[in-house]
Amino acid sequence: MKKSHFWGAIVTSIAVSLGLTGWTSTAVHADDSKEIIFWNPFTGPDGTSMQSLVNQYNKTNPKYRVKNVSLTESDMYSKIPTIVNSKKGIPDLQIVHVERIKDYVNNGLLDSYNSYLKDFSGINKDNYVPEAWINGAYQGKRYGVPLDIHTSFMYYNKKLVKKYAPHALDDNIVTFDEIKAAGKKSQKDDVAGMGLTWWKPLFLSLYGQMNGELTKNGKDPDLNNKTSHRVINFYKDMHDKKITTQDGDDPMQLFLTGQQIFLPEGIWMNNQIKESDVDYGVTNAPQLSADPQKIVNWSSSHQFVLLKQPKRDKAKTEGTLAFINWVRTHSLKWAESGQNPASLAITKDPKYLKMQQSFLLTNKVEQDSMTIFNYRYNGYLADYLDRYAYDAVFNKTSVSQYLNKMQNTVQDEVDAQMTN
Repeated sequence: MKKSHFWGAIVTSIAVSLGLTGWTSTAVHADDSKEIIFWNPFTGPDGTSMQSLVNQYNKTNPKYRVKNVSLTESDMYSKIPTIVNSKKGIPDLQIVHVERIKDYVNNGLLDSYNSYLKDFSGINKDNYVPEAWINGAYQGKRYGVPLDIHTSFMYYNKKLVKKYAPHALDDNIVTFDEIKAAGKKSQKDDVAGMGLTWWKPLFLSLYGQMNGELTKNGKDPDLNNKTSHRVINFYKDMHDKKITTQDGDDPMQLFLTGQQIFLPEGIWMNNQIKESDVDYGVTNAPQLSADPQKIVNWSSSHQFVLLKQPKRDKAKTEGTLAFINWVRTHSLKWAESGQNPASLAITKDPKYLKMQQSFLLTNKVEQDSMTIFNYRYNGYLADYLDRYAYDAVFNKTSVSQYLNKMQNTVQDEVDAQMTN
């Protein structure tokens, strides 16, 4: 498969699972009616799950019914600054990725929840996964209430693990050394050791394991450093030794057809993999260390936020929090879409406990492993990593050129925003 087709397949798979393509609803704007207009980027299978949640809530006969409006992610994010600055057509409730919150606050796009939370005691830190809850606050105020915490972990082929890495899963931590050892054996049978999938989580997870920092002052990126060089050269070495998949390979297809041992991927891909015939299990993302206290699993979070309104309706805002609070204790449908709800109430649901991704929430060590890389300008870094991905690993450019360009590209974007 050509590289363009390979990346197209990955982007499409991620988009379908995360709700970035597919059906969209007509954009509906907020007004003074007894209806909460709720914008979100869930347009795929998870869009169907969210609509089901909204329907369930509306059947409880709330004072303010919820109108679910699903937009493609790119369209939604492009609309937000425009409608907030126009002060017209602003939705009552909005979902954004947690990494956007700091930048949105600094650009005057969000209202705080603080004055409303006293009437909703269930929305508090004790009822949510700490990493998702902590990152919804900024400068001492609560701007986001987490819907979920979605994580990139690793799938493994049980038959191939038994053959090439029989003890790798004994502690539920598969180290890179174990992957390398298995890959050296399996390549003789034309079986890949590990798939090179979505670059951003793979890069950031290992960067975090190496104690890398994305910024030193909270503003300017610090990306062209020794740790970044180590990360890319680490994957480059695995690639050059053919431990991993190669340029042009389709890691998902290789895994589904029994030609790959390990597949680092998001929990949101599980429903797709379930439809195959492969006998598989799930575990943590690949790790440098077997020490449970050092596990880093890249994560992000969809968060409920309040876009800034010129005159906020107190009663309707309380209605939005009533919906958020209801979702907190009715998250099973969201878990079934392949996500991990951020509300810890889900850990008491027997149906959820049978789901493969549940180990990340039911174990304190695993909860602590979920890491959100919440740099204010994370979006610019993510754009670069997604655009240029494995160019240095696949020897299409040097590591130094790749990182120098990454540093300059992100810095230029930061500087441009600071001057606007």
